Amino acid sequence: MGDRWPLVGRLSELQAIDAVVRQAGGGRGVVLAGAAGVGKTRLARAALANARRDGVLTRWVAGSESARTVPLGAFASVLPSVGSDPFRALGQASGALLAGAGQQGALVVVDDAHLLDELSATLVHQLAVGAAATVVLTVRTGEPAPDAVTAVWKDAYLDRLEVAPLTRAETGMFLEAVLGGPVEMVAATRMWRLSRGNALYLRELVVGERDAGRLTDLGGVWRWSGQPALSPKLVELVESRMGTVLDPAREVVDLLAFAGPLGVDVLGRLVDNSALESAETAGLVEVEADGQRLTTGLAHPLYGEVRRAATGVLRARGLRGRIATALLDTGARRADDELRCAALMLDSDLTLDPDLLSRAAGRSAQLLDLPLAVRLALAAVAAGAGFAARAIVAQSLTMQGWGAEAEAELRVLAELADTDVERAWVAAMRAGNMFLTLNDPATGDRLLTEALTAIPNVGAREILWALRSVFDSHLARPADARRAATVVLDAPCPQPISEFAARWGLTGALGLTGHADEVEAVASRAYLLANTFDTAVLRFNLAEFELLAYRLAGYLAQADAVAARCRDEAAEMPGVPLLFAAALTGHAELARGHLRDAVRWLREALAGFTVVDPAGRVFDCLLWLTQALATAGDTDAARRALADMEANRHHGFVYREPEVLLARATVAAAQGALSKAVALAREAAGTARAAGLAAYEVQALQTAVRFGDHGTAARLAELAVLVDGPRARTAAAHAAALAERDGLALHAVSLEWERMGDLIAAADAAAQAAAAHDRWNHAARPRTDAGRAHRLAEACQGARTPAIRAAARPLPITAREREIVGLAGGGLSNRDIAERLGVSVRTVEGHLYRAAAKLGVTRRADFAELLGNV
Repeated sequence: MGDRWPLVGRLSELQAIDAVVRQAGGGRGVVLAGAAGVGKTRLARAALANARRDGVLTRWVAGSESARTVPLGAFASVLPSVGSDPFRALGQASGALLAGAGQQGALVVVDDAHLLDELSATLVHQLAVGAAATVVLTVRTGEPAPDAVTAVWKDAYLDRLEVAPLTRAETGMFLEAVLGGPVEMVAATRMWRLSRGNALYLRELVVGERDAGRLTDLGGVWRWSGQPALSPKLVELVESRMGTVLDPAREVVDLLAFAGPLGVDVLGRLVDNSALESAETAGLVEVEADGQRLTTGLAHPLYGEVRRAATGVLRARGLRGRIATALLDTGARRADDELRCAALMLDSDLTLDPDLLSRAAGRSAQLLDLPLAVRLALAAVAAGAGFAARAIVAQSLTMQGWGAEAEAELRVLAELADTDVERAWVAAMRAGNMFLTLNDPATGDRLLTEALTAIPNVGAREILWALRSVFDSHLARPADARRAATVVLDAPCPQPISEFAARWGLTGALGLTGHADEVEAVASRAYLLANTFDTAVLRFNLAEFELLAYRLAGYLAQADAVAARCRDEAAEMPGVPLLFAAALTGHAELARGHLRDAVRWLREALAGFTVVDPAGRVFDCLLWLTQALATAGDTDAARRALADMEANRHHGFVYREPEVLLARATVAAAQGALSKAVALAREAAGTARAAGLAAYEVQALQTAVRFGDHGTAARLAELAVLVDGPRARTAAAHAAALAERDGLALHAVSLEWERMGDLIAAADAAAQAAAAHDRWNHAARPRTDAGRAHRLAEACQGARTPAIRAAARPLPITAREREIVGLAGGGLSNRDIAERLGVSVRTVEGHLYRAAAKLGVTRRADFAELLGNV
């Protein structure tokens, strides 16, 4: 990061200023008003630089506290000495200031015009009124300014433009421009909330956190971990904004720094009303109406950071205790007041209440603040709480990926359990932790089977049968998953957690077997049940199965809706939920063919899951990332992602096996080994068929068709009758059209894929249509469909599939010759090519000889140039 920071999110303001500077006749101008640090000066400097490039005479003047004690002090740096007579001085100053202005006129920028002395302010007023130059002023909102400065916009000589803080989206763009790469969504949101979009605060926050090692580049994504420790410079900036904070206002600020917003009635138990009035008058706190209640909060989040850092340990403990007591004395009436009390108690001078801590831990887990849930529950256990509190500890640990620690807690719980219901719950948690979090499905499956045998109570066993459905879906046993789910769902009144888990497993089984039309009804009921700490984070696992069902069926709008819902739900939740939302969004974008967006979201999720993986999410992200990179033609990155995926295989995710083979096929296609790619896609289809995963079989055969396989039409026609959704029908039409080399039919299929939203398939079908038309010498049709393929490839954010590359470079060679020529052009030897394709070296030599004769080339390097590989 250099000294000059980028100007982001200010395009409209800069354009407005430039329009004023360039207007015919010159004169007039604009006043940029806003809070300190919001970016007024940076915007004014950018306008000055633009004007200078256009040949405008430019002058930069800065007001200051020291210069305002001297007449024309602000202009001293740009003016020669002037006389003591103020009337003559103004004329001399104006003439000297504008000397040398040509036809393009002059621009005078006055920064911090509210700090001008009276004579300087009068000069500015004369320049604005007389239209001798274009004038741009910056003023700080809420600060008193000389009357002459105020008059220039009140009397409409200059337009006033309010420079607002950066929005959340603009803050993200700002951070990415500064750091030179993608920034994790949660990091950008945290910085926006902490800085409130103040560009100066943002800059110092980024510098301080990066230098401290808390803001780091992890896997190509900038992540922010831990709690901020404000740099001395940022503390100085915030303290100057706060001004001198004296008692009793300081007591109000300190209480709110530790409590967050409080009702005026609660705060009134801690301080006098006069103290609150003093703090509000000083601009340190804000009082807002919340229904019938008045709520008080700090005027800026950084005030709290500064005051907390300056507060000693004993005083901080005392403040937390006073706040918690006041909340309890008022009955903790507001939603989650009890949770706030418990969190304050942890580091206060109060005696801990185990029941309060246990209830708060459960609520925190339900809200998916899992680290806080663990702290509260452990404190409850230390204070004497029993089974329920330890259960929250174990569940929260496994949800965060701390499988070994969760297993240790669960072993203790197994000893504490004294009913069949408790024993079944512990057995289910242990099995799930082993299967999903610790990547030991064999042990998890064994523990579940043993519990089903050992626990006689039918009602208690519901949770075990529900988990059996989940396991069977993951293990690619969809028929067994449906049977296990039925045991629970047919019960007279299943427990909510059991019904939720059964519907989770059933959703997976339905989607994988091609019954996507039944998924919504099953999943929607499950979401209504996901309101306990047991099920809160598992709703994202359910969403993963739901999204996959819609993607495989071709219901891509519904897949998008699932991802959007997850983003909305996770927006206010810390940690794992945001990572889930990013991963599912990347999955949905990949299904659409939005490759650059998919890579961005998946890398963000991967960066977080690499730190804490709750259950095979690194594997999922790498699986989808491999396909996105390979389809975009980034072969080296795709090959690395594939290797990482293989190294991070989740052994319990057997249902993913067809997609693993498709990821390998996509990489092979990107490398030019098209026949290998087709073979891998066919293998994926066979694997799916053997397991009864009809929806995955459709996806695999469609991929083979995209790679040019002419032999899948019959099977896809069968599947089109069996599998819900438009994908199977369209894939069958695509396969039939390709087998017949029917350019018009392929064009129609391309249109259908585009309507569905699968842009990659649409681009490939268009490219294949162009090739079919070219084969039959159909006049302009090849160019038309090739152009369509190119447009769709651009809509896919740079897709580089084999069909698209072939349409861009039509050559008079066979598909096999093109494949071998492509590998040779990529630098492989004849022996390497033979090994990769499973043919003899002599066969490779023969194809290269014939291709070279057709193309009129003699060097291997010429092959690469012809195919556009270099």
